[in-house]
Amino acid sequence: MNDHARIDVHQHVIPPDRSRAIADRAAALGWPVPAWDRQGALAMMDRRSIATGILSYAAPLAAPDDPEGARSTARAVNEFTAELVKDRPDRFGNFAVLPLPDVDASLDEAVHALDELDADGVMVLSNAQGRYLGDPAFEPLWAELDARAAVVLVHPTAPPGAMVPGLPSPLVDFPYDTARTALHLAVAGVPGRYPRLKMILPHAGGFLPYAAHRFAAAARLRPGTTPEDLLAELRRFWFDTAFCAGPASLPSLLAFAAPGHVLYGSDFPMVPEDWCAGFDDGLTGYPHWRDGDLHAIHRGNAERIIPRLARG
Repeated sequence: MNDHARIDVHQHVIPPDRSRAIADRAAALGWPVPAWDRQGALAMMDRRSIATGILSYAAPLAAPDDPEGARSTARAVNEFTAELVKDRPDRFGNFAVLPLPDVDASLDEAVHALDELDADGVMVLSNAQGRYLGDPAFEPLWAELDARAAVVLVHPTAPPGAMVPGLPSPLVDFPYDTARTALHLAVAGVPGRYPRLKMILPHAGGFLPYAAHRFAAAARLRPGTTPEDLLAELRRFWFDTAFCAGPASLPSLLAFAAPGHVLYGSDFPMVPEDWCAGFDDGLTGYPHWRDGDLHAIHRGNAERIIPRLARG
């Protein structure tokens, strides 16, 4: 493993007792069923020069009418992942899953994960049973996480409403939902109000970089806010490169993101590995890198927000 090996901020874990739930959800979304085990993850990481993968559980935790199930599943997933990290802290990290929309349970789980399990951050879905992340009810969670300068992975999920027949939801709806929740957060003023939060938007922020200047018109929804103010809110986000470093999307991301706010991501195993080879090649082969840019995306920017991974 060389000094330039990647830090993957968007890699997933599927505990054995959750594999059936993940398979059923993938099938319902029209997506290939992912499989995960520790050795398979490490082998993938070695093939793709990934030094460390920050693991997260990117799926609803329970049925909407089962908040207790969501709490207990979150705790079980987070403790399973913490054991993986404890065994190989050089190879794995943990973005602990939170059971939103239950704010009290999410606060309890965030404190437990960050204080007791030494999680590297937390993960929330882009909408919680149809409630987007700028919802005022979620304010206590953002305040607590901001006080801890926490890293928050905002992972996409299916938006409310029916999937378009024949179009897998992760392919087209997930990028839409990422952009939707990012704009909702920005219009609510969450990034600016909690500047110590490091919120990562996967897949280059969905449609956000491409449409950011169109979205800036939403400034009229916040009295006293200019389009430039709203763009500044949106540029507070971090972005990962999972499944998106193509010849059209990468220049758009780099034109929009704040310096130092782009991170490497694989989305393994939710996105089949062979689907991603071209995107990894597109990232490394981009012809306009300046000295140090690619190293920053591969690991330097992640070292800044997760200091334990920094190499001397």
